[in-house]
Amino acid sequence: MELSERFLLDALAYLECALGILAFVLLRLVGSPYGRYASQRSGWRVAAPTAWVVQELPSLAVPLFVCVGTAAERLRYWPNRVLIAMFLVHYLQRSLIFPFLIRGGKPTPLYSCVMAFVFCTYNGYMQSRYLSQYAVYADDWLTDPRFLTGFVLWLLGMLINIHSDHILRNLRQPGETGYKIPRGGLFEYVSAANYFGEVAEWCGYGLASWSVQGGAFALFTLCVLLTIAQQHHQWYLEKFEDYPKFRKTIIPFLF
Repeated sequence: MELSERFLLDALAYLECALGILAFVLLRLVGSPYGRYASQRSGWRVAAPTAWVVQELPSLAVPLFVCVGTAAERLRYWPNRVLIAMFLVHYLQRSLIFPFLIRGGKPTPLYSCVMAFVFCTYNGYMQSRYLSQYAVYADDWLTDPRFLTGFVLWLLGMLINIHSDHILRNLRQPGETGYKIPRGGLFEYVSAANYFGEVAEWCGYGLASWSVQGGAFALFTLCVLLTIAQQHHQWYLEKFEDYPKFRKTIIPFLF
């Protein structure tokens, strides 16, 4: 049973890599399906705060169930505990704090919310089950340069992501409508500072976990957010004549 589940978890990780590449291609062809880019013909919609809670919550609920309700033998070890805590901290903020800070977000197409819900269930199971039952680390893994570098990158990425979301929420004063150019923080250097933070966060997690599962999630995140960041960058350039031309898309000074 353990061998078959371990094989399944590896297969799911490789499938997630393939899905990330597929998402990259599709988003390049048809663009992002939500927010300012959502088609008016997209059918049923879900209020933005509700959509964020519903679609992100499986990434919190599923790992909690896996850790509490199943055999989780590897959680006796501190490296496994810390890594799964890194995953849970992000989704605690993303599913139970971030949605209730949203100001006037555009409704999300139902199909987009459903796809995100399915992915978060899939990825939440894969990450938590691997870390709680199968991941084996050396006793000194928490002092290994790979873990330390990954942890610092994860922490900085999360802080950048949260700060960038704060900037975006406060672009408009009460009663104002329309779009504005984001300013402050990493927005002075890139159009998608919030996405840069999230990519850095999960690349750090992937490095710290040193696993196919963590790497697959980092790759999937990069594939999806890179294409949306490019769409954002082009939209800003076309929308605002005075948009800073020196700003890069998602990686400061580089891209």
